[in-house]
Amino acid sequence: MTGERVTAPVPPLVAFDLDDTLAPSKSAVEPRMLEVFGRLLDRTTVAVISGGNFEQFQTQLLERLERAGVAEASLARLHLLPTCGTRYEQRVDGGWSTLYKEDLSPEERDAAFVALREEAERLGLWESETWGEILEDRGSQVTFSALGQRAPVAAKQAWDPDGSRKNALRAAVAARLPELEVRSGGSTSVDITRRGIDKAYGMRKLEAQTGIPLAEMLFVGDRLDPDGNDFPVKALGVPCHAVADWEDTADFLEGLLAE
Repeated sequence: MTGERVTAPVPPLVAFDLDDTLAPSKSAVEPRMLEVFGRLLDRTTVAVISGGNFEQFQTQLLERLERAGVAEASLARLHLLPTCGTRYEQRVDGGWSTLYKEDLSPEERDAAFVALREEAERLGLWESETWGEILEDRGSQVTFSALGQRAPVAAKQAWDPDGSRKNALRAAVAARLPELEVRSGGSTSVDITRRGIDKAYGMRKLEAQTGIPLAEMLFVGDRLDPDGNDFPVKALGVPCHAVADWEDTADFLEGLLAE
């Protein structure tokens, strides 16, 4: 169920996906989400774990929080895990400090690039007209974006409305790269990380860093289906809430924070 009113206490830690959960894909958070997210930070520890790189976190979320004047005490409760948890940023002395970064080796990166391109071409999914590069090296993750890194939201939603195209690519690439982790990401993306380094890995790191048990956390995401990159969190046994989009998340949070 999505969009339901919640009356349970606020968990000691609430973790979120970013794209299509807190914000439209690769877009800045909307004012309504910014307001309710800020109120949540005032109440509890919050984490964001998503396929995007840290620079996306900055432009989509962090710059907006800073412009909104969110207090440093609240930002200190925010934990950031870009590139599907393969990197961990924490707030230290008014800035962001890297706790770890699990980079792919050059050989792993090159194998991911080759497999993504060849399988996308074989399946007829390599587009000739795009908004930016299709393949991106994010250090700890390689990402395929079918329409390019800067494609508008409407175009991405129209390209693969039921997720079947990117899921077919994910399956084909995973079969070629059994030593790596291959997951469907956002609306047109496939993410590749080191084997075992996924969102479940990131959630375990959150548990170790904060001392909050996984069973007491709540994860909110739009890709909790078995092919999605949020699924490892569900499979780990973390309580989860599925949403369809950022408006659904805002509804959920407003209910969670209601007096």
